[in-house]
Amino acid sequence: TIVLNNPRRRNALSLPMLQSLRRDLLHDVKSRELRVIVIAAEGPVFCSGHDLKELSSEDDVKHHSQVFELCAEVMTLIQKIPVPVIAKVNGLATAAGCQLVASCDIAVASEKSQFATPGVNIGLFCSTPAVALGRSLPRKVALEMLFTGEPLSAQEALMHGLVSKVVPEDKLEEETMKISQKICESSKSVLALGKATFYRQITQDLDTAYKMTTKVMVDNLTLRDGQEGIEAFIQKRKPVWSH
Repeated sequence: TIVLNNPRRRNALSLPMLQSLRRDLLHDVKSRELRVIVIAAEGPVFCSGHDLKELSSEDDVKHHSQVFELCAEVMTLIQKIPVPVIAKVNGLATAAGCQLVASCDIAVASEKSQFATPGVNIGLFCSTPAVALGRSLPRKVALEMLFTGEPLSAQEALMHGLVSKVVPEDKLEEETMKISQKICESSKSVLALGKATFYRQITQDLDTAYKMTTKVMVDNLTLRDGQEGIEAFIQKRKPVWSH
């Protein structure tokens, strides 16, 4: 579990916070024991997005570029690392904080959570959050959020596909752990192959996607755990994964 822990700054994605998040995401990423990552937060705000003090005219273009480039790197890293990443959201997620939720593989939210991209209200359109939002939500829903800055409730976010589940606040930890434990029952190598393939095929046309995934299915069968799973099913026993 990675916890955003700067509630006094509304867990803003400052440059140090982004550097820490990147470091923590990569920590032990090749360990066989690492099976799932949960991103949570302290305080009433899950993440308020970029630290606007870093984006003022006091800092130069080079610094501004560094902030946005690192943020993009972290968001894409979430989808590149070989284990599922779950956002556990209990509160407000705005701008790049909303982008963070949209970038995770799974998102579980409490009923009090809200999601918004209000950059337009301060003259800084949420163009980088729009990349993740536009790939998670229907276009017209994403654009309404981006054009108006108005928040989605947790239930609206669920209805439109920004989050996977909405639960009462006192059930958030239990539901997140339930999903995590279910993931841990599967083979790490099979999940890693499946996650990488999903994100590759989602941007391809139908014929290309089927051609690529057909080859991946064949490759999956060559994995030790691929054969173990099939043999265990035929023999009516639980598989013993090698990961």
